[in-house]
Amino acid sequence: MAAVLEGQEPEETAAAAEDAATSTLEAVDAGPGAPFLPAGNQLNLDLRPGGCHRLQYLCSQQPPQLLQVEFLRLSTHEDPQLLDDTLAKVPWSLLRLRSLVLKGGQSRGALGACLHGTLTTLPAGLSDLACLAHLDLSFNRLETLPTCVPELHGLDALLLSHNHLSELPEALGALPALTFLTVTHNRLERLPLTLGSLSTLQRLDLSENLLDTIPSEIGNLRSLSELNLASNRLQSLPASLAGLQSLRLLVLHSNLLTSVPTGLVDLPLITRLDLRDNQLRDLPAELLDAPFVRLQGNPLGEASLAPPSPPDISQVPEMPRLLLTSDLDSFLVTPHGCSVTLACGVRLQFPAGATTTPVTIHYRLWLPEPGLVSLGPHDFLLSSVLELQPHGVAFQQDVSLWLLFVPPRVRRCREVVVRTRSNNTWNDLETQLEEEAPKRLWARCQVPHFSWFLVVLRPVSNTCLLPPEGALLCSSGHPGVRVTFPPGVTEEPRQVSMQVVHMAGLELRTLLEESEASVSPLLCLSQSGPPSFLQPVTVQLPLPPGVTGFSLDRSHLHLLYRTPLTTTWDDITTQVALEFTHLYARFQVTHFSWYWLWYTTKTCVGGLARKAWERLRLHRVNLIALQRRRDPEQVLLQCLPRNKVDATLSRLLVRYRGPEPSETVEMFEGEKFFAAFERGIDVDADRPDCVDGRICFVFYSHLKNVKEVYVTTALDREAQDVRGQVSFYRGSLPVEVPEEAEAARQKKGTDALWMATLPIKLPRLRGAQGSGQGTDFSLMPLNLGDAETGFLTQSNLLSVASRLGPDWPVVALHLGMPYHKLQRIRHEFRDDLDGQVRHMLFSWAERQTGQPGAVGHLVQALEQSDRRDVAEEVRAILELGRHKYQDSIRRTGLAPEDSTLPGTSASQTPESAQA
Repeated sequence: MAAVLEGQEPEETAAAAEDAATSTLEAVDAGPGAPFLPAGNQLNLDLRPGGCHRLQYLCSQQPPQLLQVEFLRLSTHEDPQLLDDTLAKVPWSLLRLRSLVLKGGQSRGALGACLHGTLTTLPAGLSDLACLAHLDLSFNRLETLPTCVPELHGLDALLLSHNHLSELPEALGALPALTFLTVTHNRLERLPLTLGSLSTLQRLDLSENLLDTIPSEIGNLRSLSELNLASNRLQSLPASLAGLQSLRLLVLHSNLLTSVPTGLVDLPLITRLDLRDNQLRDLPAELLDAPFVRLQGNPLGEASLAPPSPPDISQVPEMPRLLLTSDLDSFLVTPHGCSVTLACGVRLQFPAGATTTPVTIHYRLWLPEPGLVSLGPHDFLLSSVLELQPHGVAFQQDVSLWLLFVPPRVRRCREVVVRTRSNNTWNDLETQLEEEAPKRLWARCQVPHFSWFLVVLRPVSNTCLLPPEGALLCSSGHPGVRVTFPPGVTEEPRQVSMQVVHMAGLELRTLLEESEASVSPLLCLSQSGPPSFLQPVTVQLPLPPGVTGFSLDRSHLHLLYRTPLTTTWDDITTQVALEFTHLYARFQVTHFSWYWLWYTTKTCVGGLARKAWERLRLHRVNLIALQRRRDPEQVLLQCLPRNKVDATLSRLLVRYRGPEPSETVEMFEGEKFFAAFERGIDVDADRPDCVDGRICFVFYSHLKNVKEVYVTTALDREAQDVRGQVSFYRGSLPVEVPEEAEAARQKKGTDALWMATLPIKLPRLRGAQGSGQGTDFSLMPLNLGDAETGFLTQSNLLSVASRLGPDWPVVALHLGMPYHKLQRIRHEFRDDLDGQVRHMLFSWAERQTGQPGAVGHLVQALEQSDRRDVAEEVRAILELGRHKYQDSIRRTGLAPEDSTLPGTSASQTPESAQA
């Protein structure tokens, strides 16, 4: 049988019987006007809505087939009263029932999370099911175990995962035939003493609960071979565990254990003892040297040192709370703990005792780009990249991290996770979602140490630790997708994962121009360890929609395989032995990759699959270029998904004007592109994201992909308008881009360099309007700020002044200028708007010379005045100056090389930006 899987719900023990049955897994249609009738000994009513109504009708009609049913599956996503009434009829109509599956989890919420069913109890009459051996109540809302369950004395397997159980009744010990019990992902705080009476119990999974103690009676489970107590709050274990002579697998990771019974190493059959991520400091040499023991994540090696004394929490009246402003990039954490909100919206909570000595934490928010972001082929990025330093410092207790992210559009079978970099690899953390307000979502996770973090939307991933004894891995998003691992498939335990991606049938038929074409879900299988298995692994995929095992034309069915690390799809139909049931196809493989079932009359399906796979990952977007109405030199560039264009333009056209958006183009998630100004238009400022006058972008479908730049021209604007353009090109910046790009425009598609060109017009200057600084204007030189945080020079301030225009009085008030001084400036420069702005800004700057935080005050005032465009320009100037300063002191040997993100060069700079 399959091993108890860490963090996963084990499949019901009746799975083997289902696979071996000759009858089909699905009910068949009895004709017009009749509900579905059972086929053979199985009745599946959980694949379509209205299962309760169908079962009630069958119970009222009592067809002969109903008496033969031994396996019943019924969804609990029904009205609670209807569900209770339906279940009350089961004991009278299904006398031979051996397996009853009443699971929720088939439906998913907007963010991809499994929804629990409505089941809160069971009718007492179910205790009359004398033949019942398998009961699955997973993914429901049970707070107490129904009283009828302990009365099912023939029960062999009981699955209670993903409920709200806080305790189990003592009556549970009255199940003499029980061999398998899983109660993962509940709220158990204690266990019944009668648990030790289950003399036949072989597998027990109590992971992901709130247990802090285990009763010593557990040592009476002489038949127990697998025990999973991971992710609880256990601080110690009873010595009686050493008496479990049949135990092969003991999983205790992610607890608070400081010691374990020494007798565990003497268990005669033990093959794996998982003690990772505990508080173990001193272990017997037998355990340290045992090859089957896993000890990563424990503070071992400190046996000769006394453990650090925990802080005196009683002396701390309340956890300190810190709210950092935009000019701070570090904070101090003491052993008393603290709650921190960063200026970028990130929140952290350090529990008391997380550190034994004060630690200074530094943070940066990086703009995402492919070198910094690790995404799978079907992943979407939802946030910028957060870096927390010092890297790798382990905390005594896990630190809570909240990342604000862009709410994803509703997508089937997807989930939001926090991804982090550790030991040069990216891993996904267990993530909970919290909604603070509409369209304001947080991804919350526990982090053991600091590194880089980002929020990702990925296809739902089902993962398990595969033991040598074999296992069964099923998709939670599509119950028909499963992988069966036989015994002996691997010598050492290895991690295996599956993801399932769906493709819309209409989109496929449009691509193939074939009305009958259809495909199965796309299956991605991955693993750790050696590339191949020792035994063939059986994969089950549902047949494409509209195709059944009875009506199947095998010449039209193709099994496709994607070669690893390439985009090539190969047709391997003739290389494997395909077996068919009414709804499923099964085949065997020895290594993992991507698999896809196609039903089509086309030939050369591999090339079509590559195009379809690209279509799954492409986004249809439009490019826009708008100029600010009051300042045409300010240009907004943005790449938008097609469905967001109208709403975005209606909001922007109040302050901007410009041409219609470009034609629709297609882009991949994380694809690089750039904007080049042409026909006499140039970028007016030195920016970190500007190379030779070209603005670099990276497209992420759920981020804004927007930049505002200031442009200028060397042409004579006093004589006529300057009519230029901005063109968008794919890829990184090439050495040369044709000025007109006419040759590139002759080709369109994802392989073409050119994507779009939009006009930009700088209106003719009339007289002295907008001519910049007057010749009679002079001010004393100044540098606002400091070398480490960045300077604003006189030239920089003049550039800022030229952007403010009529908004300067609002900025002045936010800078703290009294209203009567503002009125005096208006009077002295009553016919000179530029003079008003410059006098206000420089008179304020001269008073700030030598004052800390002046630049941050200016940025804040600009944002409060709704001039975020100018604030972003100031930030870019500061970042560029800071980077040049660091380079200069590095060249002179005054400072060590600064750390950069993996995959980046020293020329890449971080920017504080929000998605």
